[in-house]
Amino acid sequence: MRLDLNGTPTEITATTLAEALTELGYQTGALATALNGRFVPAGERAATPLREGDQIEVLAPMQGG
Repeated sequence: MRLDLNGTPTEITATTLAEALTELGYQTGALATALNGRFVPAGERAATPLREGDQIEVLAPMQGG
């Protein structure tokens, strides 16, 4: 299935947001995720289905000063 990951067209086989994160190599640590502009809490990712053309945003915390 083809979707956008952080604005980049990406091809995946996953059918849920949790599966997509694993397939794309994201660690299970602290991440913020959104699907089509809607925040998806970590506890809902496994039950969040993906569809062709969806837009996923993944943000990881960064250190800075």
